[in-house]
Amino acid sequence: MRTETEHTIYLRDYAPSPYKITAVDLDFRILADTTRVRALLTIEPQAETAPGTPLVLDGDGLKLGSVAIDGAPLALVAYAADDNGLTIIEPPLRRFVLETEVMLKPEGNLKLMGLYRSSGTWCTQCEPEGFRRITYYLDRPDNLATFKVTMTAPRDLAPVLLANGNLVGRGDAGDGMHFAVWEDPFPKPAYLFALVAGDLGSITDSFTTASGRKVDLAIYCEHGKEDQCHWAMDSLKRSMAWDERRFGREYDLDIFNIVAVSDFNFGAMENKGLNIFNDKLVFAQSATATDADYENIERVIAHEYFHNWTGNRITCRDWFQLCLKEGLTVYRDQEFTSDERSRAVKRISDVVTLRSAQFPEDGGPLAHPARPDQYREINNFYTPTVYEKGAEIVRMLATLLGEAGFRKGMDLYFERHDGEATTIEAFLAVFAEANDVDLEQFKTWYLQAGTPRLTMSDSYDAASQTYTLTLSQETLPTPGQPTKQALVLPIKFGLIGPNGSPMGWSAVSGGEVRDDMIVLREASAEITFKGIANKPVPSLLREFSAPVNLDTNLTQDDRLFLAQHDSDPYGRWQALQDVATALAVGAATGKPWSDASVNGLSRAMADTLANKDLDDAFKALALSLPGEALIGRTIGKDIDPARIHEVRNALTKAVFSPLGRDLLIAYTNLSSTLPYQPDAASTGRRALRNRVLALLVGSEAAGASALAATQYSEATNMTDRYAALTILGSAWTAEAPTVLADFRTRFTANPLVFDKWLMVSSLAQDEGVLERIKAILAAPDFPKSNPNRLRSLLGSFVMSNPAQFTRPDGAAFRFVTDVVADIDTRNPQVAARVLTGFRIWQMLEPQRREAARSALTALQDGGKLSRNTADILARMLAE
Repeated sequence: MRTETEHTIYLRDYAPSPYKITAVDLDFRILADTTRVRALLTIEPQAETAPGTPLVLDGDGLKLGSVAIDGAPLALVAYAADDNGLTIIEPPLRRFVLETEVMLKPEGNLKLMGLYRSSGTWCTQCEPEGFRRITYYLDRPDNLATFKVTMTAPRDLAPVLLANGNLVGRGDAGDGMHFAVWEDPFPKPAYLFALVAGDLGSITDSFTTASGRKVDLAIYCEHGKEDQCHWAMDSLKRSMAWDERRFGREYDLDIFNIVAVSDFNFGAMENKGLNIFNDKLVFAQSATATDADYENIERVIAHEYFHNWTGNRITCRDWFQLCLKEGLTVYRDQEFTSDERSRAVKRISDVVTLRSAQFPEDGGPLAHPARPDQYREINNFYTPTVYEKGAEIVRMLATLLGEAGFRKGMDLYFERHDGEATTIEAFLAVFAEANDVDLEQFKTWYLQAGTPRLTMSDSYDAASQTYTLTLSQETLPTPGQPTKQALVLPIKFGLIGPNGSPMGWSAVSGGEVRDDMIVLREASAEITFKGIANKPVPSLLREFSAPVNLDTNLTQDDRLFLAQHDSDPYGRWQALQDVATALAVGAATGKPWSDASVNGLSRAMADTLANKDLDDAFKALALSLPGEALIGRTIGKDIDPARIHEVRNALTKAVFSPLGRDLLIAYTNLSSTLPYQPDAASTGRRALRNRVLALLVGSEAAGASALAATQYSEATNMTDRYAALTILGSAWTAEAPTVLADFRTRFTANPLVFDKWLMVSSLAQDEGVLERIKAILAAPDFPKSNPNRLRSLLGSFVMSNPAQFTRPDGAAFRFVTDVVADIDTRNPQVAARVLTGFRIWQMLEPQRREAARSALTALQDGGKLSRNTADILARMLAE
């Protein structure tokens, strides 16, 4: 295999640069086909820098025009430039100004890193290492500098000129050109730099901070789409108010801008004062956006805004600390959504995401710690482990310290590290100091890969009225980490008596128990409760208080008891999931379920549906069976996804067919003629109604698919229309081809809704799905350079259609690796992300496993691959 230059970067090798850039003055002259960038960098040597130490600046594919120090051009022998950077061989050992000029071709930048054009708009993406594609620089997060940016561009092509910070000047530049000058007073790393120039529409608003300052707000987008930006603006204002209330963080500039672009490798980017968003996370109106879209927009708008403090004002010393900003900010956006909507539903939804995205990563060839100790390509570490597991680690810290203790630590973190690039150690140190606790063992969560398995058994002695819980933890070896340490596990719990009420105890021994929380620090512990009058049923991991897999000796009856009586909504939901998972795993591995066991689950589902004390959004989650991927991971080895698909369909029919009448009544009662609203109650009602419809179709109730087709055609909002389309398409009913064709005809002009059609097309469970995907991709008008289209079609197929992706003939494996090789020539980041869908291949049964290995090996033996894709591939195939 030939790849771009391979190199491994180790955390242990971190050292500050011999020089630091303290101020940046950039001048962009933007023309239709080229952009000239002149950079004035104020540079100082570090105190310990020795005379004659070269200054090495990063660069990527830049065309150098000139280079000077303090205005004097450098001789050719004084510097060296190549594709990887610029070296000043013997710079002055004092403060000086380095001036460079480079020429860029944004139109041809298909990697979408650095400066590129999206639908005629010039924009940037610099995290993690894109700024070096704009100018020569110390492109590392620990170099913080103030930025001044002057932009000159044709007024007709780019009437809007935006950059970080505050607008300090603008005017006419002659010859149809105009200029704008922006200054950001807060020192920042280059990855937070942003520039946008284009012909854009906008909506505007303002926000008054707690201290009375007015902040001007604007969201920019393509002309004609301004009316789709109002939900995003509303989400932004609510985020700003929430951060003041919850964390005391006030916005610090006079302007906050968001720009929506159609070609973007990420969801969004938190550039200081100028957030650039993938347009799918800005645009929303009821005819084209679903409830899930509205909630995602709300969540990501909040996430990027919250980065202003946890990521921008305080940033990462190096990219190994990525979870310092991302995990913490995901936790913050989760808390925001919990406060805005339903905390219980949000928590369960986050657990579903964690288990579907991060647990497989932790258990496969791509496993890595939340803070890795080495990487070959940092773009490949923007992973669920960094984001979702990183958030769980912060949540455990908050659970251990309590709300007041966590806030004390956050306040000290902001006070001590504002304006710094810092580390995980520094983050934990402020919480330890603020609360006078030792967090050294807790740090292991950041350093150790893998999902711990928590095992519970219990016993009860009626004579002495003592109840004993035996708990043990184990984390299996992961790549590069054969030996694991015991972790700190906060285990929130309750004991439930025979009448369904909580039970107390007179004394406890054998472990650390704080009210409703056991803190397990050792490999195992035996905890004895005294004064227990009757044998309780334990409810463990309430609120999913630690990201672990839990094995217990609870019976099906115990779990169904929890599903009825547990006061913790997560516990109720998990109990139903556990029962269903056990039935599905048993059937898939040759142990068919009994009628009694299925009937018990069916009755529990009926009780859940009828319970008037449960909100609709919770019911929608509780009435769902575990996904095929989760069932496969529970089996763990020699997986046959087609068999799992068959078993899950049979279980759906067995459990929900007896509830057909109740489901139909619920579906009818949940209908509404009120105008669409994205509030929590309305969203929950639609979620439950569409879940019920899916269960009717899945259980093959008479007339159910026709009912779904009717909902599709009569829907007054995209949530209901898309739900019906997905239900019919996934089951591939007789109506599916017709509604899919109609959906494409209706919405083919809207790229974001076209993405929904691509996703449903890729999830169909019939043998023809692969050929249809090939035909879609081969169509002359398919936009193969757009990340959203590729992720919707290919990403959905490899991540969410295991039965068809893992066909035993290997045809889908070969198809995907061929497409990855092609995408890699244009956009390595997207190619590498698609390839991660193979992370399950080592768990498959032998025929499928060998077919996957063959496809991956052929990709490795093929032509030149980018560093992004080669890194994922090498880790995937490592023994």
